[in-house]
Amino acid sequence: MAKRRTIHICNACGSQQPRWLGRCPDCGEWDTLQEELVDTPSPAGKGSALPRVSGPAAQAVPIGEIEPKAEARVPTGLAELDRVLGGGLVPGSGMLLAGEPGIGKSTLLLQTAQRIAAGGARFLYVTGEESAAQVRLRSDRIGARADDKTNAELFLLAECDLERIEDQIAAVRPSVVGIDSVQTVRWSEVPSSAGGVVQVREVTSRLLALARREGFPLLLVGHVTKDGGVAGPRVLEHMVDGVLQFEGERGQPLRILRGIKNRFGSTQEVGIFEMRGDGLGEIANPSKLLLGDRRSDAPG
Repeated sequence: MAKRRTIHICNACGSQQPRWLGRCPDCGEWDTLQEELVDTPSPAGKGSALPRVSGPAAQAVPIGEIEPKAEARVPTGLAELDRVLGGGLVPGSGMLLAGEPGIGKSTLLLQTAQRIAAGGARFLYVTGEESAAQVRLRSDRIGARADDKTNAELFLLAECDLERIEDQIAAVRPSVVGIDSVQTVRWSEVPSSAGGVVQVREVTSRLLALARREGFPLLLVGHVTKDGGVAGPRVLEHMVDGVLQFEGERGQPLRILRGIKNRFGSTQEVGIFEMRGDGLGEIANPSKLLLGDRRSDAPG
């Protein structure tokens, strides 16, 4: 029977240390070692690595023989989001939507799912933080109707087990997959708890490999730490194709979406939303909103 032991993993470079250190000896970063409880492999499996992601082996070819092609993007139906993305979601890509708890990440993902489904593309919404009934109530509140064709193409799955999620992706065959949040998903082959450094890294790696193999865009919701960084291993930001930061002031309705990484578009674009009773409203003219309370007789 495998024994459990404690190791310390660096959030920045992923190196493993037998004990906690103030500074990682491999990358030199301070205060990045996080404690993880893992299973010691049995003698029969000594020297074995983590399970590999299945898939066809790639072959190296001269770059001149590769046929360049522009992938047709999937529009989200939200003009502000599409502009930040660079025109929509790219098939086979992985985008990370990060923000503080309660800022509206789940609402933005659900509205995106509704708009995509209303356009006729199948969306699989995976929730690991809420029940299916809770998501349905929020969906009704932000505009979905019982007779809306959105409900025919928007599939909801309340699950945290990675292998069951993969089974449902194979069964539903969605055009787009959204997961809220990646820190709640756990792969049973990885001997650590959900949200840990190893779990987040391996789960994301496997989901991205599946998205690229099947050709669907993957939207991952992630939390941020107290200092504003994306929670989990630092390598997570390098694994995905784009990182979207959703932010706003506490007690204020305005929300700002900015791209801090985007392999398929500019990181200079900003999307502005307003949190309302029926969800997030797009602000097409921010100047009009910000100057709405300005006195016409004010100097300057």
